[in-house]
Amino acid sequence: MKVFRGLPNAESRAPCALTIGNFDGVHLGHQALLARVREAAGRLELDAAVMTFEPHPREFFAQLAGKPENAPARIANLRDKLQSLADSGIDRVIVEHFGSHFAALSPQDFIEKILVQGLHVRWLMVGDDFCFGARRAGNLDTLVAAGKQYGFEVHSMPTVTNAGVRISSSAVRAALAAGDFGLARQLLGHPYSISGHVVHGKKLGRTIGFPTLNMRVGHKHPALSGIFVVQVHGLGDHPLPAVASLGVRPTVDDSGRVLLETHLLDFQGDCYGKLLRVDFLKKLRDEEKYVDLPTLTAAIARDAEQARAYFRENAGFAISATDRI
Repeated sequence: MKVFRGLPNAESRAPCALTIGNFDGVHLGHQALLARVREAAGRLELDAAVMTFEPHPREFFAQLAGKPENAPARIANLRDKLQSLADSGIDRVIVEHFGSHFAALSPQDFIEKILVQGLHVRWLMVGDDFCFGARRAGNLDTLVAAGKQYGFEVHSMPTVTNAGVRISSSAVRAALAAGDFGLARQLLGHPYSISGHVVHGKKLGRTIGFPTLNMRVGHKHPALSGIFVVQVHGLGDHPLPAVASLGVRPTVDDSGRVLLETHLLDFQGDCYGKLLRVDFLKKLRDEEKYVDLPTLTAAIARDAEQARAYFRENAGFAISATDRI
């Protein structure tokens, strides 16, 4: 899969079947849409393409309004989004920077400069509530009319439901915020996970008997925070049992930087630089600020024991849960 930051150069602008959206989480609704794009691309002998945005448009407008707290929580980092799109059979992803210039494009400019001239769209599918352009002035009807003018097909995708409930990124966020990983798995089609490279940290964990693998989280509003039972892929033939903290570490750090810290229950070795995936299985508690390190250490010890109890009660889960639905 080819990934472009912004519009492809002239040599890479092959005609395509395209869909447009944020695709946060690439849930089952997204996957159904992507399957339609892939089918059309194969039938018409086109590239299957996705245009997505960084940052999320609502995050941009929240920052612009001086209310960053109104930005939507992020389900997936860009790495995981791109991997999910690749797994869905997409040939080409355009990651468009969503800033003031892009937000100011009129619907007509978006159609002419982005869809027609920039991407050579021949077939387009969007959600039935899709809006675009400055002040969200463009909609599905606008695209249908433009398709007739410029020679591309336009199709809409109705809402996908699960047991009568609409599958959406908002529903996934709500499930994760509630610690309902079973529902999140139903909506996503696989266990919720975060991947990243192991980076050097303050190495405080090893001094208190709980060394951790540190992975940076590239955004300030993850869809969940707290202490979790997890399993870690990438260090052997099978996932390894672990306990993890996702948050800002208020006891030892006041920078506000979000970090995923994972303590492997039965593993020792140098993991720096390795690309790992962490599956979230159960929430143990919210993140807390402790008065001192001994109190923090005692809390981590309790968390680790609860994680061990979870794996004892769910023997074999670490292998079976890796299967993708």
